[in-house]
Amino acid sequence: MNRILKNSVLNDKRYALLLDALERTKHDLDSAYSNLSNALEPDLIDSYIYEVQSVQMRYKFLLERVKQIEDSYAKNPLEAGS
Repeated sequence: MNRILKNSVLNDKRYALLLDALERTKHDLDSAYSNLSNALEPDLIDSYIYEVQSVQMRYKFLLERVKQIEDSYAKNPLEAGS
């Protein structure tokens, strides 16, 4: 298998894993927002604020990685990841 094809297959697997992680992170973010909106104790509210911020950062990171792969395919799908 040539180098370009190997990189393309590897990127496809990475892309699929990133999309899965992005979907799970979206679910985690929805859950964190729900927990925050239902919290009454000040310590829990603080905790959920940090959780929301943390999950938002993870979501942003994963989204940037997905966009990088999509951009590499848009430029030239045969050279993705080169």
